[in-house]
Amino acid sequence: METHTAQASAHPNIAFIKYWGNRNDALRIPANDSLSMTLGGLTTTTNVTFDAELASDEFLLDGKEPGAAARERVAAHLDLMRLETGETRFARVESMNSFPAGAGIASSASAFAALTIAAASAADVQFDPRTLSRLARRGSGSAARSILGGYVQLHAADEDEFSYAESIAPREHWRLIDLIAVVDRTHKQTGSTRGHQTASSSPLQTARVADAGRRLEACRTAITARDFAHLAHVAEQDSNMMHAVMLTSSPPLLYWAPASLSVMRRVNELRQDGLDVFYSVDAGPNVHCLCTPDAAREVLSALGQVPGVAEILHAETGAPPTCT
Repeated sequence: METHTAQASAHPNIAFIKYWGNRNDALRIPANDSLSMTLGGLTTTTNVTFDAELASDEFLLDGKEPGAAARERVAAHLDLMRLETGETRFARVESMNSFPAGAGIASSASAFAALTIAAASAADVQFDPRTLSRLARRGSGSAARSILGGYVQLHAADEDEFSYAESIAPREHWRLIDLIAVVDRTHKQTGSTRGHQTASSSPLQTARVADAGRRLEACRTAITARDFAHLAHVAEQDSNMMHAVMLTSSPPLLYWAPASLSVMRRVNELRQDGLDVFYSVDAGPNVHCLCTPDAAREVLSALGQVPGVAEILHAETGAPPTCT
């Protein structure tokens, strides 16, 4: 039996300047540039085996066969990777997450980054990071950023080849802690893919995208200077703007739970008390609370006392994916 196997491990990311809405839904080309921090400590590990004996692709997620939509999405990405690499065999894919999937912690980012890297390696094709990020973006827009470590910018563009991610600073540049207040582990009812498609129905999306360049430059400047106060201001503003678009889309999307608001209000109180902490919420109810290492212990203690917080995940500025 002819087989070729590779294993890749990738991390999710938290976007300080968020990707929401597409210029091209089919190619997942984002409406605006985004900027994120890779989250070390949270991992998706994916094995890809191309096997000449397989009659179709097979996929297990956390030891179970997922639903039809997830299987079709993985198969479509494998088709893309076969087209790009010249591989002709079907694949057996086994993927494991160390954190809740589909709950607004960017599991699709780490999943499709790991799948892209493992599939390329199993096909015995070497791609540069720019190409890998572009291919990963086709599976999940935010996956382009998880191809790299540290602080990463994803470029929007009108054409596929120019929408890719690049590093703006390595993880060693600035160590930040992300304490993720988990208020709901269940899979969200409306996925990000559908949300991106409805973003343009909000009257606020045009203004959000038009101002994205200013926010991104402010974010880059803050990261370069390791200026926590300015990063906190622009990242919270950007998060709130994305959720304002969600709330005013047709149909509206409300990802926050009551406990999400409680956490956000508590974070603002902590910052007013002098702690270096801010929040950012992706497409889900769980709240990313970013802080400096010096503030982490107090922030962790305070979040643990917020009603509705079921657990707190710990992540920090992470490394690029690995592949064996």
